[in-house]
Amino acid sequence: MSLLDLLRRPDLGQGLARARGTADAVLLDVRTAEEYAAGHVPGSVNLPLDRLEAIALPRETPLFVYCYSGARSGQACRKLQAMGYRCENIGGLAGYRGSLER
Repeated sequence: MSLLDLLRRPDLGQGLARARGTADAVLLDVRTAEEYAAGHVPGSVNLPLDRLEAIALPRETPLFVYCYSGARSGQACRKLQAMGYRCENIGGLAGYRGSLER
């Protein structure tokens, strides 16, 4: 990973558009259950970072992963990829201006 990769932040809005355009995609929120309950992207599934080993989806399922800032979702993607999943870190809610579900 280069310094440029560290400075480049994924855009959640663009990532959501890719997720919605991908057949059988799952939008995965890796924040805590409390953070998820306070507001999450509609249609997302909560699986906190510290519980990723409990994932029960087929490995071919395309995963689009987000958190608050993009840091935990980056960690989650690395773990999920090591487990054989296809995933994309689509960033965080910090700058997101779209609707949230509570």
